[in-house]
Amino acid sequence: MNDPKPPERAEYVQDVFTRIAPRYDLMNRLMSGGQDVRWRQEVIRRTQVLPGGRLLDLGAGTGDLAREALRQSPGCRPLAADFTLAMMRAGRKRAGTALDWAGVDALHLPFPDNSFDAVVSGFLLRNTVDLQQALREQYRVLKVGGAMVALDTTRPRPSIFSPIVRAHLHGVIPLLGWLLTGQRDAYTYLPNSTESFVRAEELVARMAAVHFRDIGFHCLMFGTIAIHWGKKR
Repeated sequence: MNDPKPPERAEYVQDVFTRIAPRYDLMNRLMSGGQDVRWRQEVIRRTQVLPGGRLLDLGAGTGDLAREALRQSPGCRPLAADFTLAMMRAGRKRAGTALDWAGVDALHLPFPDNSFDAVVSGFLLRNTVDLQQALREQYRVLKVGGAMVALDTTRPRPSIFSPIVRAHLHGVIPLLGWLLTGQRDAYTYLPNSTESFVRAEELVARMAAVHFRDIGFHCLMFGTIAIHWGKKR
């Protein structure tokens, strides 16, 4: 799965997330040492979404970002959207605030132009088969002045921490995945997709190419995670 655009990749990614859906939230907490909760809080803070504002949580998985939006801004209108039915089913079973859900393809969003005040995503972009098209669609459905904020992995640069990072990506994560889900290959794909994804600086350039402005990013966890943000002109 190193080729970024094989015809079968979308089906493969969908199959991976279908298999890991029941333990997806638990694995996220373990892989990040619980930090992913704080990362999602920062994503929503950066949207500055207001009560009544429409927010699209794209590649929502179990809906963590949509729920966080409601926690930070009660009265906003989040829509949790994903293309893996099993992930959305797992999210709907979670106790707490009920969400609106939609099955969508991130490359062909079924929404009119200028529909949302904010578009957020958590670990979506590296799994798309066409990163530039995914960014264009997010830009299209944003209202003018609306915010796009993305939490995702980023290709780590070589550093003194590289041996630790590599051991975590290729040792700890697949082992945890096998022990908790029985899906070692799925949790081999996830680290591999991290190392094959663009670096944070390149994603900035990709965002600028589709006319986002006020672009910035913040790297986390030894440079393996990044939060990117930008606004529609």
